[in-house]
Amino acid sequence: MLRKTLIAITLWAAALAAPALAQQPPATGDSPAAIDQSAGAVAIGQPYTRETHGDWEIRCIRTENGKDPCQLYQLIQDDQGNAVAEISLFPFPPGQPAAAGATIATPLETLLTEQVSIRVDDGKTLAYPFTYCTVQGCFARIGLTEEDITAYKQGSVARVRIVPLATPDSEVILAMSLKGFTDAFEAVRALNEENTPPPQQ
Repeated sequence: MLRKTLIAITLWAAALAAPALAQQPPATGDSPAAIDQSAGAVAIGQPYTRETHGDWEIRCIRTENGKDPCQLYQLIQDDQGNAVAEISLFPFPPGQPAAAGATIATPLETLLTEQVSIRVDDGKTLAYPFTYCTVQGCFARIGLTEEDITAYKQGSVARVRIVPLATPDSEVILAMSLKGFTDAFEAVRALNEENTPPPQQ
């Protein structure tokens, strides 16, 4: 039974590995030269990695006017280095009910009724429902409070729990690194505020 479970989890993880690893590679370093080269090498409407902070990338969408919207990104791997999940996270403007929003992507063969849960260090486990699935995987769109963001900034690792459909009596616990989260979050917030046009009078 254990071997069957391990094989199922390995195949399940591989389902997301190909599209995840095909994403734009990160720029080398955070220098302006690396940033300009990364941005200029992609077509309008395509994503690119502007810079990295610890284990987080800042990914932006190339626009015609250069005011590219950006978000935090991390590819989450298991202990064997298989790409199993992804998270994209973006701060909301001041005055919104939530401090930030995030999209978590998992393999298509995820047991949706088990939801996806996140626990920062020894904190409280928070569960989030899946929103939809496509041929590329299943996605949970979640809102994060100021308390959640503070926990991410102060934490070292977040444990992400998902359950494979093929083996519902098992679970997969993934380590999402929080190294560099604070710098990446504040950098994305500053970039998006700079690129957001002022409200019309």
